[in-house]
Amino acid sequence: MKKLPNGFEVIQLFEQFSPKAYAVEGDKIGLQIGTLNKKIHNVMITLDVVESVIDEAIEKSVDLIIAHHPPIFRAIKKLTTDSTFGKMIEKCIKHNIAIYAAHTNLDVANGGVNDLLAQALNLSQLDVLVPTYEDKLKKLVVFVPSTHEKQLREALGHAGAGHIGNYSHCTFATEGEGGFLPLDGTNPYIGKKGNLEYVSESRVETVFPTSIEKKVIQAMLKSHPYEEVAYDIYALDQKGLTLGLGRIGVLPEELTLAEFAEHVKKSLDVERVRLVGDPNSKIKKVAVLGGDGNKYIQQAKFKGADVYVTGDLYFHVAHDALMMDLNVIDPGHHVEKVMIKGVSAKLSSMCTDKNFNVNISGSEIDTNPFKFI
Repeated sequence: MKKLPNGFEVIQLFEQFSPKAYAVEGDKIGLQIGTLNKKIHNVMITLDVVESVIDEAIEKSVDLIIAHHPPIFRAIKKLTTDSTFGKMIEKCIKHNIAIYAAHTNLDVANGGVNDLLAQALNLSQLDVLVPTYEDKLKKLVVFVPSTHEKQLREALGHAGAGHIGNYSHCTFATEGEGGFLPLDGTNPYIGKKGNLEYVSESRVETVFPTSIEKKVIQAMLKSHPYEEVAYDIYALDQKGLTLGLGRIGVLPEELTLAEFAEHVKKSLDVERVRLVGDPNSKIKKVAVLGGDGNKYIQQAKFKGADVYVTGDLYFHVAHDALMMDLNVIDPGHHVEKVMIKGVSAKLSSMCTDKNFNVNISGSEIDTNPFKFI
């Protein structure tokens, strides 16, 4: 039977995909309006939170909105229901709609905004454009009866431990002899209270990123037969998974800047783009960063991009790009709308795997404030 989750369970699941720790310092993320302490029937994913989106949520009986752009980003000095913003907040409270924001953490996450943009542009051989977060590696060493070694190794692999390059479930085991004396109050899986026992055991080793430590330990404890599990965790010097803002990759074939601009318009569903550079220049390596990417043009140039795709390009930054011989295409900030479909599909899949009886939908409201005439 499917389970009707509460808000904490839905967000806990979402944060496995887009942890708060990924966000840049000072970003306004997390629950901003309402409560998660309630049952969730309907979740809506949106890029922006505006009054028309709230009206849509009311019509669809939405309990929880997950937004990319935080509705509360700057300090609020007053909140009156005479203002448009105040009316929007009032509607949320009256209709018990919670709003949760995932901003730069969703930009950084694997499969998040920037991966979705790179995928839409058909880029391959992806790398992070601006590193902001390293998921440090740790090593787990655990001792288990030899009879349960295989079971334990498989459980650790299924929990995400043991990823090395393109290999998963990487573990190592050595045989040995464990000794223990069960004392009063114990219920030993092997042996009897008061008797010193010597058991054939395996020392199992594996590595895991710090972000999934709790999940790995839970899997270890669940698959282990002992009531008291002996294990060690070590911090490693090896470089862990590096995450960050933006992506850089290559096109399947070389295009002119003019041809690539048409590709951007079609792939990201925009009417117009702003272009900086020679329309006849050749494009193969592409950097992309959703939202306002003005401060990162140096990184795009340093990483060898032929063109940088980002929004909200400033006039003087465009001049800087020309002087450093970097082509730029500005399709607007609103192309981040790719997250609506992408996050809806990801969260729906995760909820299905957890057997949650919850409906995930994307907002159908166009929140782009700009019109082209």
